[in-house]
Amino acid sequence: MTRSRTGATLAFAALAGATFGCGAPDAGIDRAEGAGGLRGLALERPFEAPEFALLDTEGRRYDFRSATAGSLTLLFFGYTWCPDICPVQMAVLSAALDDLAYGDRRAIEVVFVTTDPARDTPERLRAWLDRFDRSFVGLRGDMEAVNEVQAAFRLPAARIEGDPPAPGSGEPYDVGHATPVVAITGDAVVRALYPGGVRQTDWRHDLPILLRLHRTAPRPADEAGG
Repeated sequence: MTRSRTGATLAFAALAGATFGCGAPDAGIDRAEGAGGLRGLALERPFEAPEFALLDTEGRRYDFRSATAGSLTLLFFGYTWCPDICPVQMAVLSAALDDLAYGDRRAIEVVFVTTDPARDTPERLRAWLDRFDRSFVGLRGDMEAVNEVQAAFRLPAARIEGDPPAPGSGEPYDVGHATPVVAITGDAVVRALYPGGVRQTDWRHDLPILLRLHRTAPRPADEAGG
């Protein structure tokens, strides 16, 4: 199956919009193999991942481009209080990663950026991620900074659903956010998106393909003649 460049661009925009919010997992993913044999949405026009820095759960500055250089990175924006899509995405991805050989697993970095920094303290974010995999990186920043990062990845901004509760009231609330996992190869290029509803079998199928793309992609040193 192939897509025109216009079709790929429209598909990207539609996917980002259709997967906005925390509700029922998306049913729109095409289970047939798409561009490059991927079951996820392979971008016909991959783009360079932006440079950004947030704080990890230990309070250290995490420079995304340098920290993930040389890794196949799977980036997700969500929050720990999410009732459905976020824990499902992380659980399904974690199970698929466990099936990989040791060397393949070490080549992959999973980065989770909270879209609810008011409630997702470093301690809560770390404990929540540890339920899935202790190697998953958790990042925090204020909402303005996080939404700037999402915009740079061409994803919609996160927002509190409904009427925001009064500060300190303890009232529960949901956060609408884009739900795709973003796949980025070691040359810092965004290659594919994986919306909510991706199954473990889809990840098992696509991870070896993404690793091949990752390992054959030119590194910055190669491009510089190093």
